[in-house]
Amino acid sequence: MLADRESQLIENLGQALEDPLATARSFEGEMAESRRLRLERRRLALLVALGDLSGRFDLTRVTHLLSDFADDALDRAIRTAIRERTPDAEPIGFAAIALGKLGSRELNYSSDIDPILIFDPATLPCKPREVPEEAAVRIGRRVIELLQSRDADGYVMRVDLRLRPSPEATPIALPVEAAISYYESQALPWERAAFIRARACAGDTALGEAFLAAIRPFVWRRAVDYGTIREIRDISRRIRDHYAQAQAFGPGYDLKRGRGGIREVEFFAQIHQLIHGGRDPALRVPATRDALAALAADGRIDADDAAALTAAYVEFRTVEHRLQMVDDLQTHTLPTKAEALDNVAALHGLADGAALIERLRPHVERTGRVYDSLAGEEEPRLPADPETLKARLEAAGFDHPAGALRIVEGWRGGGYPALRSPQAREALEALLPGLIAAFAQAPDSTHAITRFDAMLSRLPSAINFFRLLEAQPGLRQLLSTILCHAPTLAEQLGRRAELLDGLIDASALEPVADIPTLVGEMAARERGADYQWQLEHVRRLVGEKRFALGAQIVAGASDPLDVSYGYARIAEAAIEVLARATVDEFERAHGRVPGSELVILALGRMGGQALTHASDLDLVYLFTGDYAAESDGPKPLGAVVYYNRLAQRVTAALSVATAAGPLYEVDTRLRPSGAQGPLSVSLDGFARYQREDAWTWEHMALTRARPIFGSSGARDAVQAIVDDVLNGARPERDILADAIKMREEMATHKPPAGPLDAKLLPGGLVDLEFAVHVLQLRHKTAFTPRLREAIRLLAAKGLMSETMVEAHALLSRLLVTLRLVAPDAQPPAETTQALIARAVGLESWDAVVASLEATRQEVAACWAEIRAGG
Repeated sequence: MLADRESQLIENLGQALEDPLATARSFEGEMAESRRLRLERRRLALLVALGDLSGRFDLTRVTHLLSDFADDALDRAIRTAIRERTPDAEPIGFAAIALGKLGSRELNYSSDIDPILIFDPATLPCKPREVPEEAAVRIGRRVIELLQSRDADGYVMRVDLRLRPSPEATPIALPVEAAISYYESQALPWERAAFIRARACAGDTALGEAFLAAIRPFVWRRAVDYGTIREIRDISRRIRDHYAQAQAFGPGYDLKRGRGGIREVEFFAQIHQLIHGGRDPALRVPATRDALAALAADGRIDADDAAALTAAYVEFRTVEHRLQMVDDLQTHTLPTKAEALDNVAALHGLADGAALIERLRPHVERTGRVYDSLAGEEEPRLPADPETLKARLEAAGFDHPAGALRIVEGWRGGGYPALRSPQAREALEALLPGLIAAFAQAPDSTHAITRFDAMLSRLPSAINFFRLLEAQPGLRQLLSTILCHAPTLAEQLGRRAELLDGLIDASALEPVADIPTLVGEMAARERGADYQWQLEHVRRLVGEKRFALGAQIVAGASDPLDVSYGYARIAEAAIEVLARATVDEFERAHGRVPGSELVILALGRMGGQALTHASDLDLVYLFTGDYAAESDGPKPLGAVVYYNRLAQRVTAALSVATAAGPLYEVDTRLRPSGAQGPLSVSLDGFARYQREDAWTWEHMALTRARPIFGSSGARDAVQAIVDDVLNGARPERDILADAIKMREEMATHKPPAGPLDAKLLPGGLVDLEFAVHVLQLRHKTAFTPRLREAIRLLAAKGLMSETMVEAHALLSRLLVTLRLVAPDAQPPAETTQALIARAVGLESWDAVVASLEATRQEVAACWAEIRAGG
């Protein structure tokens, strides 16, 4: 027994357990590294077992001690293998990536370790005339020999290298670039799950970390791959089938592979990590219990389930350790013989084997139920016979079952590019029962399936889209609602089906984060990512967030006024990130203009923080400092040319479509001298123009001006100019006459789009805006970019009726909602009318029409009173 061979440790056990790793290493004598490692391992195993059985060490302490020793032993084996071959060389260029339980620091008493060995041919020490590939294999073989060959002192640990790519065909150590290429292009789904727990644990850890950073996008994908999730479930089912005899709970039960056992706790956590971790880095934790806690804290899994699985995992792993203590065997199976089972129970502090079985039973049953809930019941497939299918569609509640039948038959015929592969059609067949049920429950089933068909016709690929919808019943229902009511969102889905991924999380229907949080998310870069990557990244995020905001209105989850403010926060964060990235990129070529910087001024709805889904961005580019200065870079430019070119680049960054889609339309016509003037002007030039030359309409636009990019000092300087001008430092103009003339011209050249155009109809938002801005400029008061706040301030001063506050709210809610569901401003279908009424807080469509008419009359009366000089 170990206690007999290491009796000196027992004599000072209390002190030895203070630091088991240090105690295990503290013995005298010169010896080969291979023997020293074996003795250390033997001593540590004894100390950890005693600490565990005495209750002094909990499961975390036990697994961390075993894992930390394994890291150190593997590292020393690599260094020894290199030093034996090339004594004078630095032990670099060879690294071990820990997977499995070593990767998550959850190692068992008798676990093997599952590393992947990689090397850098450029830095690996080699003998003369030896190619790096051969050197790496020889180093790897020696590492394995040092660790797992048995002698009189035992062994250090078993090494399993079968988790490397194609182990039957590849060498035991892989060139790092070849490994990266494999994981980026050829890896199997289960390998993604394996790398959740990956860690650079030994050797050249800088090389290992660089490798993991390179393949991180492969592991943590923003677009959820439900094919991978299905593969993990299939692995679980195959394990259950392969170990069928050990599935039944009782003596002989396999704690690791049995139904409701260790592996299913781990898979449950990993599946949810793969679903959500691509979007939430906080969920990318390797240890199982840490992952369950993070998922529960983030609301991704039920907190009670997380607690139950955590308790089960601790119980299973602790009993597993008792099994492995007995003879240092890598076993996970409860003994079938009563005497052996009683012995394990005694180690666990229980009376007998029967007590151990009853202790484990509730954990096994609860884990099995929770894990089984992931897969759900597979719905029966739709019938292939057209007449039977038509009857099924009619029974489901389709308004026009014959038309729905033609559409489904067209899908099954593979007429669209996304449906031409057998895999795509199989994924569609698995989805169809749930999809048809969702469409049948839609307010307009024909509209829903027809728009889905139109969307599908434009998709180049749809396998993952189908699998996502199959796995998320709630998402099918939301998709059906979007297709029924929101042509704007449906059209976007037709271009980017992955937008639906962002609605998986409940947080998608919550208010948008604040601007600093959004900036942090958009500014995050993968290692080695360039400016083009940043453009794509921001477009992807903005597209997802704007789509989710639109879905909030369709789902009835948010007030359109809050959504409007959310659109503006997203746009402001995008401007901050892309303008900063563009400035940095520009400075690499042209340097900086000393004492000068770019400032961006937002006007219109962007300035007022009240965008719709379709709003463009009204921006003015300014720069501080001396307009005659010159930049200090490799390609110097004069300040005027410098900032005009930079402004062009920023506009392109915000507006040019990329592979991730378009971003915003940018309108710069509100700059000094309009389209005839330079794109960017100095602060002095801007101030002079506003104070001496600007027209009334430009000062009206200035009432909603808000600096959104630049240092705080530069923003303050711009704001001071705006405030000075608005408060009277401007030419004397007949503000009312100018405003009346401009509104008449606008009515002539830009008439209402339809009877629901809440913006351009007489008595609509434009009339209300004109009324507000005329009062602000004439009375030099109530200046704030947010129109609703300005109305309140004017009402408080007795300059405007308080009824205009609610008038603005109704018109704004209508505008934001109709941009999504009736962008042509025509009366929508009856089913969509109910959605609009709900969005604006009214009980019926008739109430909407009546309220719009009454509100327009109030606004028209207000504007008429002001026109009359009141």
